[in-house]
Amino acid sequence: MIGAIAIGLAGGVIAGLLGVGGGVLFVPGLVIFLGLNQHQAEATSLLAIIPVAIVGSYMQDRYGNVRRGDALLLGLLSLAGAAGGVALANALSGRVLRDAFAILLLVVAAQFVRRALGSGGGQAPAAAGVDSPRQKNR
Repeated sequence: MIGAIAIGLAGGVIAGLLGVGGGVLFVPGLVIFLGLNQHQAEATSLLAIIPVAIVGSYMQDRYGNVRRGDALLLGLLSLAGAAGGVALANALSGRVLRDAFAILLLVVAAQFVRRALGSGGGQAPAAAGVDSPRQKNR
C-alpha cells in the first residue's frame, strides 16, 4: 500500500510539474514495487492517468497554458490510438511489451537531453513566433 501511495504521489507531481504522462513513473513503479506484470501495469496506469490528467489540465488551464482546440483534437485522436494500442498490447508477450516500453523511455529521454543541450533549454519555439503559454488561445 505504501508503494502505491509513493508511486501515485510521485507520478502526480511529475505529471503536473513537467507535463509528462504519469505512466512514465506509474508503469515501472507498478512492475518493480508492486509486482504487477507489464500488461497489468499498463492497464492500471491508463486508469490511474484519468484523475491525474483532469486535475493537471484543470490547473494548467487556470494559468492560461492550455490550447483548448489542440487539446480537444489530441484527446479525440487519442481515443482511437488507445483502442488500437490496447489491442496491440494484448497481442504481444509481456517481455516484448516491457522491452518496447524501455526503448520508448530511452528515446524520450534522449530527445529531452538533445533539446536541452542543443536549443538553449527549449527557447527556440518562442523565437519562432509561437504563442507564449500566457497568451490564451481559446
